[in-house]
Amino acid sequence: MQEKYQPADVEIAAQDFWNRSGAARAIEDINRPKYYCLSMFPYPSGKLHMGHVRNYTIGDVLARFHRMLGDNVMQPMGWDAFGMPAENAAIQNNVPPAQWTYANIDYMKTQLKRLGFAIDWERELATCRPEYYRWEQWLFTRLYNKGLIYQRLGTVNWDPVEQTVLANEQVIDGRGWRSGALIEKREIPMYYMKITTYAEELLADLDQLDGWPEQVRLMQKNWIGKSTGVRFAFPYELDGQPGQLWVFTTRADTIMGVTFCAVAAEHPLASYAAARDPRVAAFVEECKQGGVAEADLATMDKKGLPTGIFVTHPLSGEQIEVWIGNYVLMSYGDGAVMAVPAHDERDFAFARKYGLPIKQVIAVAGETFSLDGWQEWYADKQRGVCVNSGNYDGLDCKTAVEAIAADLAAQGLGEKKVQFRLRDWGISRQRYWGCPIPIIHCTTCGDLPVPDQDLPVVLPENITIGGAGSPLARMPEFYETTCPGCGGKARRETDTMDTFVESSWYFLRYCCPDNDHAMVDERVAYWCAGGIDQYIGGIEHAILHLLYSRFWTKLMRDLGLFGEHRLDEPFAHLLTQGMVVAPTFYREDSHGKKQWLNPAEVDAVHDERGRAVGATLRADGLPVIVGGIEKMSKSKNNGVDPQALIEQFGADTARLFIMFASPPDQSLEWSDAGVEGAFRFLKRLWRFVYEHVSAGPVAPTPAAHLSTELQGLRRQLHQTIGKVADDYGRRKQFNTAIAAVMELLNAYARITDDSAAARAVRQETLEAVTLMLNPIVPHICEALYAALRPGHTLSGQAFPKPDASALVQNEIELVLQINGKLRGSLRVPAAADRASIESAALASETAQKHLAGTAPRKLIMVPGRLVNIVT
Repeated sequence: MQEKYQPADVEIAAQDFWNRSGAARAIEDINRPKYYCLSMFPYPSGKLHMGHVRNYTIGDVLARFHRMLGDNVMQPMGWDAFGMPAENAAIQNNVPPAQWTYANIDYMKTQLKRLGFAIDWERELATCRPEYYRWEQWLFTRLYNKGLIYQRLGTVNWDPVEQTVLANEQVIDGRGWRSGALIEKREIPMYYMKITTYAEELLADLDQLDGWPEQVRLMQKNWIGKSTGVRFAFPYELDGQPGQLWVFTTRADTIMGVTFCAVAAEHPLASYAAARDPRVAAFVEECKQGGVAEADLATMDKKGLPTGIFVTHPLSGEQIEVWIGNYVLMSYGDGAVMAVPAHDERDFAFARKYGLPIKQVIAVAGETFSLDGWQEWYADKQRGVCVNSGNYDGLDCKTAVEAIAADLAAQGLGEKKVQFRLRDWGISRQRYWGCPIPIIHCTTCGDLPVPDQDLPVVLPENITIGGAGSPLARMPEFYETTCPGCGGKARRETDTMDTFVESSWYFLRYCCPDNDHAMVDERVAYWCAGGIDQYIGGIEHAILHLLYSRFWTKLMRDLGLFGEHRLDEPFAHLLTQGMVVAPTFYREDSHGKKQWLNPAEVDAVHDERGRAVGATLRADGLPVIVGGIEKMSKSKNNGVDPQALIEQFGADTARLFIMFASPPDQSLEWSDAGVEGAFRFLKRLWRFVYEHVSAGPVAPTPAAHLSTELQGLRRQLHQTIGKVADDYGRRKQFNTAIAAVMELLNAYARITDDSAAARAVRQETLEAVTLMLNPIVPHICEALYAALRPGHTLSGQAFPKPDASALVQNEIELVLQINGKLRGSLRVPAAADRASIESAALASETAQKHLAGTAPRKLIMVPGRLVNIVT
């Protein structure tokens, strides 16, 4: 064993041994309990960032721990390789997206290996490979034939310059992020998956997921958004033809307070009015500018224009004016809303802005209604009762809803209905770098799915992106094909799938990536029995990715792809790790624009809490501005390069700091001092082992022959083993596990005894420490264990178990107080009764000195903790 800790040498040797021995390879074994540990796979962006390092280190700690428990562990890895960033990078670098993607995969895979993650690379997959997306195309055709995928017009963000659809995040202030053109809302043919068919089951099954954070379950519940209310109609007549304006409300008790209705710009009534009034037509076009994201609609300035059309209130008979509102989405419900300004905050503001009537129909005892400003009680369903509502006056919310629903139903104008916020999943994208949608358009036969024997529809990879729109639409060699129905000329679909599709089933394919004949096979029944045991990823994926994965799993179940095995939910336990944050530094140019500086470029001055309070730029020594603590990002230039960290300190230091700095579900604030502290700890551990093994072999000594001091160290050792096992397994609090081992090594360092018995306890302690720390810092532990036990390897060793006999205390130490002040300590037999303890306390030298021959007034004893003598 070399004297100095050299991380690079240690880590290369350990990884070479693991590779040769196949330590991470997962093989199905029905005689062993399985443990499927999965971290969300990365997008191959080019380099790992600290968020990746944290995510995959958490997974690796759990995988290694469960392997030491004897579980059959699978920890796979792959690449979420399709998507818009590759297209953007391809345009910037003038290379095909495939070339850019595959090069990034190679580099990032090297980085992951350098960190020593116990990944079964034989199961690696990349979603951009035809052998992967072939099967989602295959499933697409089945779902299409069953009607679970359909085509209809959908509203999208259209960039008129680039001639392409933009994602919501590509629309900035109503303009295309790259072209700067004003974005139009345009309706184009889109493919949708009927996720709403599964809305009730997706909602109900959340109750099964007690291994998920409650916050995530609530986010999913709110996104699905089950509402019980009333759908009803406002009759009208236009050009002598009767019609009905349908709306849905959860507050039917306020129906008598409707003073106007609002419709989306795409609603038929809006189109009718626009065809007859140029002013309305202009407003409709204005509404079609800007993004379609719900979040944008929530914060945008609410605008409206009257259509001149009136509908009839179904209960009062009043004439209600119809407005066009830029905040109403055609894709939600019927594209229309009833407006009750007195009892809806948005409607209240809108009505005041445009001088529309506001009619109070809900009252709360002791409260006074006023038009001067919105008050929270105006929307109170719990205390409110109906007023100014005719037959419904005095009714509470629930009773009024029932009565109103019955009256509407009697007229054939409404009914109670359950409605979901969730909408069908639009999966088609007008982009190139994605999975081709396997549909063929024929003028004779219509739209037909691609036959199985013609799958996969392979995306051509040697494409350099340029010009407007998707290059597939400009490639006759791709879109010209033959109809599988009539054999005539046909056109292949040029849209590609949403990349959420690929990430909705990859975890199932890991079970059987080598199957060329089926999407999944019986190995799913083994690895996914009871769900994936542990899933780890960022909270930003708490809604869509997890929701779509749950939905896709249920689809595959219902198509019988799991055979007799029933898999309702894919992920049994979910851990959402916190962000990695770091300080930011910047300077402002003459125009006030911030120029962000990387922390590696500055010298910072820190306060006693380690917070940066001042900094200078190394290049010129001049001050820079200290910004806030922000998530590591390219935009703020505050990321730390994992590769540079590994090269300087080693992978184990990176892993140790990441796990020690914060609980896994909380934000981790980057600290250079913390990294250096982690490195010092590993060097100290190395030194302890080096000094111990350099002193020669160790002879075992019976525990019964140990001194009180050595018994105390053994007791702490086995207490620590129990705590660390609980921290890893049940609590998943790795920082406290590390802290416990650090405290144990501090106790180890205080032992000065060099006897054979002491050396035996030292040996036991150091072996146990390497085993306990192995999940977190496996490279150094592999080397240290080999030094402690020549001829043995750590791989395959079980996690230590507490020795019950070591936890037994023959003596306990009590605090000794005189008149409530600490004056010393007292050692007594663990089984001593109260009288024996009081006698020992009074006989102590400390007590005799303070009592000076007088009797104490009383003795106060806290069992197991202290004795207080009151004089």
